Amino acid sequence: MAEDIPTLTQFNLAESDDGYLLEIAGSDGAVLRVAASAEQIDAIIEALDALLSDEDDAVDETVTPD
Repeated sequence: MAEDIPTLTQFNLAESDDGYLLEIAGSDGAVLRVAASAEQIDAIIEALDALLSDEDDAVDETVTPD
């Protein structure tokens, strides 16, 4: 049986003196807080953009025009 993976319940991004603070919480109540640099935030944004762009391309390929 596959491991139960909690769902995302909270995502916060805030500026700090040293960069950014990410706070991510799951449906199991666990909270992860990590510091991130501007470069790391840029990498996250680029990865999300690439993933979402790939999904949009897949949807576009399956849609047939009227």
